[in-house]
Amino acid sequence: MRTDELDYPLPKELIAHRPVEPRDASRLLVLERDTGQRTHHLFRDLPELLRPGDCLVLNETRVMPYRLVGTKTEGGARIEVLLLEPGEGENIWQAMAYRARRLRPGVHIRFGEDFQCEVREDLGGGRFVLQFENRGDFAELLEKYGEVPLPPYVERPAGIEPEDRQRYQTVFARRPGSSAAPTAGLHFTPELIARLESRGVRFAHITLHIGQDTFQPIQTPTLEAHPIHSERYEISPEAARIINAGRRAGGRTVAVGSTSVRTLESAAGKGSTVTPGFGTTRLYIRPGYSFRIVQALITNFHLPRTTLLALVAAFAGSDRWRAAYEEAIRDRYRFYSFGDAMLIE
Repeated sequence: MRTDELDYPLPKELIAHRPVEPRDASRLLVLERDTGQRTHHLFRDLPELLRPGDCLVLNETRVMPYRLVGTKTEGGARIEVLLLEPGEGENIWQAMAYRARRLRPGVHIRFGEDFQCEVREDLGGGRFVLQFENRGDFAELLEKYGEVPLPPYVERPAGIEPEDRQRYQTVFARRPGSSAAPTAGLHFTPELIARLESRGVRFAHITLHIGQDTFQPIQTPTLEAHPIHSERYEISPEAARIINAGRRAGGRTVAVGSTSVRTLESAAGKGSTVTPGFGTTRLYIRPGYSFRIVQALITNFHLPRTTLLALVAAFAGSDRWRAAYEEAIRDRYRFYSFGDAMLIE
């Protein structure tokens, strides 16, 4: 499939830079895959749109303050670092580095008097292996010096705001490890979750730690040529039991966000059951993929030419997703991480 088939024009003013309040006041476009019919709602209408026995699968990963700004001790140049995932060994991390001209192994970056790192390896493409040299607890120093890594399209002219740590976090975030939020989950409130439960909707919590590669545009001419990023996931025996029992009882498995989709489909076992366990996935879902677990999807409106939109196109169908996006633009929906949502069923 050509990458330009995932292009669409978006007026800049439709990019959401802040979430609505309360969270469940965001808009929700419902798309029926079989018919192409589209209806418009608020996210708080979800209990009336789902069915008793449906199982909502939530990614409970927690966004960490993985954005660090420091200076090279050799020369004083300003360097911005985004931690991606732990490496092999204590306090070793893979990271993206920005303003990284002449960054090479052996260079030190200082983030504070008690917090610095040494560049150990250049992986290419702006990626490096860093060895942190800190006096004190690493997690505490990260909280002290780090910032929430908001997506690059979210504008903060005066810098990251203190409220962003709460805004860019789901209310059910429990497991630290992400450098990006599972944004479809940002619309849920405790009150909405309680209403869904009283409606007979089940919940299963899984974990997939998200890297910033999720926002990177596909640079290759075709989707197939794009190298997919890897992400760590976990499905507990209890979560697998809830999902599998719901399917046996005739309920739908409703993935909240593309990260839940990748986790569930990566853990698909025999007979369309979910297998519990830990893993790393490079599953690349694009048009032509046959879904084994996910039967409905809640998702935000994604950037063009991304693996996220490729997943949506695979689930909704190429004609269906495009028509829905065109209607959302006409109706002035808000796009991207802090924007509105779709329910595709």
